[in-house]
Amino acid sequence: MSLAQRLGGRRRHGGRLPAGLDDLRGPVRGVIMLPRHLAWPGLRECDVTVAALRRSMYGIVLSQGRRNDIARFLNPGLLREDWPLIRGSLDPGLRYWCERRFGLGRGQVPPPRAAAEAEEAGAARA
Repeated sequence: MSLAQRLGGRRRHGGRLPAGLDDLRGPVRGVIMLPRHLAWPGLRECDVTVAALRRSMYGIVLSQGRRNDIARFLNPGLLREDWPLIRGSLDPGLRYWCERRFGLGRGQVPPPRAAAEAEEAGAARA
């Protein structure tokens, strides 16, 4: 893989993610109706209290969603709780950016919001 491809992938994933966990405002309980651009056959409605459905939905939203989708549908506490099971199903580049941006790696703390925004701006220029 060329350097340009690697940098392009970083920009793609980093640019779609909100700046930090504070930007995630998804519900802790209830049913979420995914928009058509995110819905997979058989998974348009998701009860976030059902852990297996929620993890599938979180994987779909992280992989295919736009920044506002990720902020709207993902709950920071539930994402942190489910991360060990979700991370293995994600693209390695997306996994890297989620762990970096949201502090989801082992023992990591999310970077301050200003640093995350500066990092994103730098990735966009690359």
